[in-house]
Amino acid sequence: MSGPILVFDSGVGGLSVVVAIRRHLPEAALAYLCDNAMLPYGTKPDAWLVARIADVCCAAVAASNASALVIACNTASTLALRELRMRLSIPVIGTVPAIKPAAMATRSDTFGLLATSATVRRPYTERLIQDFAAHCRVIRVAADSLVTQAERKLRGLAVDRGEMNRELTPFWTAAELDTVVLGCTHFPLLRDELNACAPRPVTWIDSGDAIARRVAQVITGIAPAGGVEFAWSSAPDPALAKVLEAYGFASLQSLRASSLPLSLD
Repeated sequence: MSGPILVFDSGVGGLSVVVAIRRHLPEAALAYLCDNAMLPYGTKPDAWLVARIADVCCAAVAASNASALVIACNTASTLALRELRMRLSIPVIGTVPAIKPAAMATRSDTFGLLATSATVRRPYTERLIQDFAAHCRVIRVAADSLVTQAERKLRGLAVDRGEMNRELTPFWTAAELDTVVLGCTHFPLLRDELNACAPRPVTWIDSGDAIARRVAQVITGIAPAGGVEFAWSSAPDPALAKVLEAYGFASLQSLRASSLPLSLD
């Protein structure tokens, strides 16, 4: 593998996956792609998103000479994985909510799914539950505002703890709930705040380690880390550059591609 592993998300949530990949593959070079001009993805029409995600990712793969692409976004994975694999010749690794590990981890057969509204309602999520957790009670909570809270936290802004408490309240009505799936890659960035909001100990499960293990399985070689690890953004700004620098990406560049759909019109 000659080029870096490119990690993609609509915002900074994919940085939780970057941490996991670096833990499993510390010798690998990484690049990051952030389509923050269109954040959040969960409010956009599906067909538009497929075209947007494919165009953004293909442009960034060409710009970075990536040897593998990690879609560190549940919405993007459930919608555009097939299109990306058709258009790209490099390995494309997706993200799915950690339903199976949660079903194995819960002691009470009751666990929660904390995700965006798009992920909570998708047929793909329902199939995961039927396939791996049919014997469990799964309490689903759509918490789109936590994406904004994670983005704020990484930019050094205050997190609204009251808003987080309101979003999480449906979980605590089930006294037997002992495990919660973090079904959005933004949410592990709020793990300390989530623990502070929980009235009792809860096991929080995310997909980061599973994604990193899958990356290690599919790549055939490693581009050694060293030099500058680049990041691309559809709307660069100094605050975002500072966040990415803290995660090891010293150079933030603007993603330019004439074919990118820039609005819903």
